[in-house]
Amino acid sequence: MVFEEKMIMNGEPEDEEEEEEEMVDPLETVRQKCEEAEHCAHTRERLEQCETRVGSRSSTTEDCTEELFDFLHARDHCVAHKLFHSVK
Repeated sequence: MVFEEKMIMNGEPEDEEEEEEEMVDPLETVRQKCEEAEHCAHTRERLEQCETRVGSRSSTTEDCTEELFDFLHARDHCVAHKLFHSVK
């Protein structure tokens, strides 16, 4: 009961307006930079073209798996190179 009275008098702790700095995942930053690289941009473009093609058809067995894997492989290769190069 005392705790509840203190909450009523002082307000909820979350009522206080505190500016929290948004946390940025460094891995996401590296991924974004890698996605802008020429090879990754090319594989992403192929993936987007496939998704557009598949999305425009009412019935198809194509699923863009190869294009997705190509893009992820290119991006992850770039990320691994950047991460391991900075660790040395």
